[in-house]
Amino acid sequence: MRTDLAASYGEERLPRYTSYPTAPHFSPAVGPDTYAEWLAGLPAGASASLYLHVPFCREMCWYCGCHTQIVRRDGLIAAYQRTLRSEIAQVSETIGRRIKVEHIHFGGGTPTIMAPEAFAELMAAMRHSFFVLPSAEIAVEIDPRTLTSEMVEAMRLSGVNRASLGVQSFDPVVQRAINRVQSHEQTASVVDRLHRAGINRINFDLIYGLPHQTVASCLDTVRRSLELGPDRFSVFGYAHVPDFKKHQRMINEAVLPDGLARHDQACAIANALKEAGYVQIGLDHFARPDDAMAVAFEERTLRRNFQGYTTDKGEVLLGFGASAIGHLPQGYVQNQVQIGAYAQSIAAGRLATAKGYGLTDDDRLRADIIERIMCEFSADLGDICARHGAEPEAMLQSAARLKPLISDGIVRLDGDRLAVASDSRFLVRSVAAAFDAHLDPAKQLHSRAV
Repeated sequence: MRTDLAASYGEERLPRYTSYPTAPHFSPAVGPDTYAEWLAGLPAGASASLYLHVPFCREMCWYCGCHTQIVRRDGLIAAYQRTLRSEIAQVSETIGRRIKVEHIHFGGGTPTIMAPEAFAELMAAMRHSFFVLPSAEIAVEIDPRTLTSEMVEAMRLSGVNRASLGVQSFDPVVQRAINRVQSHEQTASVVDRLHRAGINRINFDLIYGLPHQTVASCLDTVRRSLELGPDRFSVFGYAHVPDFKKHQRMINEAVLPDGLARHDQACAIANALKEAGYVQIGLDHFARPDDAMAVAFEERTLRRNFQGYTTDKGEVLLGFGASAIGHLPQGYVQNQVQIGAYAQSIAAGRLATAKGYGLTDDDRLRADIIERIMCEFSADLGDICARHGAEPEAMLQSAARLKPLISDGIVRLDGDRLAVASDSRFLVRSVAAAFDAHLDPAKQLHSRAV
């Protein structure tokens, strides 16, 4: 990887392109009525994935960029779970039939903050309202510091078959600086309990660019993580946006690594994981060669959605819970962010949609190009444009940001086929951004490119 390019491009703030257009472009013009119309219009053979957002934690991690709040009273969590069940029934009734479900993902916050019996009831509600296939992947995000044996058993009985554990860093200095003290022993105990329950697909989340973090501490975290044998790693750069996430003001900006240091940390983690036998997938994922995600990457069927890279091939993602985002063939929808407003909408028998975006033909074309760049580091513009009834020459002419990327050797263009240079793949977001017709560089809405 080239440090000169990291210095030139790394400070720019760009989307992670888990959708196109990205969430800042959603509008209240798309509301409950539009969502109801889109749900009722789903094709007869459509299958769906479900995302459930549980926006509660016991304490705040200061690096967090998620929609979550600290809760001490379990009654609030129980009430929220009941609202989720009502929303699930409401969406299913609006669709008018039990559609097939191939993926379920619980995100947070901390989904395992729910009582075990409440989690089981929620899974039962989904199976009642949707046809959850026997082969469906059911994944849950876990905070290893608070997971109980009772919840592990509830997950086992409910068919959970993938767990994603937040690790971030095992460096105690970094942990104290981000208000997340989590020992290696705690994490190892959770992995062991999950394995004994038959939940054998394990993901670890790591973060670089945290306060006091160094290449040495990143490598130590990787070494200690590898001892626990996860199937996948997600490796993200910390996005410091204290204007949007007020709790991030608790982090001392003076001890945050600069762009070049972040670049070195990202490279060190990637190289260590590849040396350990993991396949690098796209921008920030790593998987064992026999893992389904590595297979999808090899077969060029990898996709991208709001959880990052995915093997999910479906065109329908139904989001449940406060702030949850869904994706349908017609466009995107997002629920009310505030938990109270979300609950009031569902209690009144209304869909909780607060805003969304209706896709145009040009959006679909650009989304296809951006997804292939993000997933494969390349895009056959001729093939993609032909599928959308467009001309690749016109698309290239509209991508003014592509010219300096070509001049700097980041992008190679062979006829209509675009490829990101192997030593510049860490700048894949910059390449994808060249095809983003909605991007406004003046608005600092996203994380740094490196």
